[in-house]
Amino acid sequence: MGIDCLPAVPIDTAVVVAMTVRGAAGLQSGGDTDALIPDPVPNMMARPYGCLSVQEVDVALTETSLTSLLLGREVYWQTDYLALRRADEVALVAVRKASTKDLCSPVVELRVLAEPRRVAWIASPTTDVGNPTALALAALRHARRGVRAYLVQGRYEHVNFIWQPALTRVRISEVVPPEPPKLFAMTQQVVAFDEDLPPIELVLDAVDLLDLAADHPAKRYLLPCRGSGVQLHAPVEFLDTRPAVRRDWLLIGCEQSRRLHRHFYGDDPKRIDICPRRRVDRGDPELRLVKCCLRERGIEVGGHTAVVPWGANLDEIRGALRILTGVDPPAAKSPVHRTGDRTDRQHRQIHEEDVNR
Repeated sequence: MGIDCLPAVPIDTAVVVAMTVRGAAGLQSGGDTDALIPDPVPNMMARPYGCLSVQEVDVALTETSLTSLLLGREVYWQTDYLALRRADEVALVAVRKASTKDLCSPVVELRVLAEPRRVAWIASPTTDVGNPTALALAALRHARRGVRAYLVQGRYEHVNFIWQPALTRVRISEVVPPEPPKLFAMTQQVVAFDEDLPPIELVLDAVDLLDLAADHPAKRYLLPCRGSGVQLHAPVEFLDTRPAVRRDWLLIGCEQSRRLHRHFYGDDPKRIDICPRRRVDRGDPELRLVKCCLRERGIEVGGHTAVVPWGANLDEIRGALRILTGVDPPAAKSPVHRTGDRTDRQHRQIHEEDVNR
C-alpha cells in the first residue's frame, strides 16, 4: 500500500509565500517551471505499482487542503503518486520529491490529478494490478461517466491506478480446431506477464477447418496434421502421417503442405488454402499477429502486421507484440538465425514463388 515516512513537517513561511498556483498544472515551492508535473495521459499508471502510496487522511480532499497537507511533507523515495482516502472518498495526487537518493524526501511539487468525483475505487481480488491489461479490464468493467482515475485493489491487497483506460486491439489470425488455438493462447500468456505492453484486447480471427470443409464438399480430405483433432463428414487423412497411397482427396492446408504433398507424391493436389497470412488486407489499419509455416524462426513486421513462425515461442510472440504496439522500435525485429535456418532472402524467394504460381 506504500510507505508514509513521517508526519507532515511545518512549511516555512517563505515557502508558502513563494508557492505558485499554475491552474491545473500543479503546485510547487519556488518557480521552477520546467519541473511541472505533466498532464496525465490515457492508460497512465504507477510503474511499478509500489510507486503509489495509499494513505488515510483527516482533511477535505480538495486541492487547497491537500496542498497544505502534502507540500513539504516527507514521502518515501519511490513514491510518485498518492491515493488519499477519507471515509468513502479518494483523491489521486502526483508528487515530485526534493531527492530520490535519500530514503525519504520532502514533496516540492504536487498535482491533484483527480478529486473524489473523478475517482473510482474498485475491489477486484483476482486482478494483477501490475499488469496493464488486467488493470484496464478491471477498470472498464466498472466504467462510469465522469470518472478519469480508477484505483484497483487487486491480488495480495495491492493497489494501482489507471487513468482513462483504453484497449489497443490486436487481431490474431489462427487456424481452428484445436480450440483454443495455440497462437491465441500463447499471446494471452504474453499479455498476462509483460508489464511494458499497453492494455490489449485480443480478438480471434479464426480460420475454421470445419467451415472450410462444409463450404467445399469432398469425398475425402487431407489435413496437415493430427493435432487438429478434426472429424469431418467424410474420411480424413493427415499429411504428417505420410499416407502410403495417394488418393483423390482435397487438401485443406497451407503452402508448406502443398510442398510436402509434391515431395511425397510428385504432384499438386486440389487445395483450399488456410494460410492466416493471406487473410491480411494491407490497407487494414488494425494491428494483426499471424503465423506462417514458411517462417522457421524470428519475426517479421511490416505496417500493422507481425508474422511469427508456425511453431512460435513466447519470446517471438512477445517481440512481435512489443513492436506492433510501439513498445520496442522496429529495428528490434531482426532475428538471430540459428544454424540450419533459412535466410531472409530464401524466405522472400519462397513467398515470391507462391505469389507467382
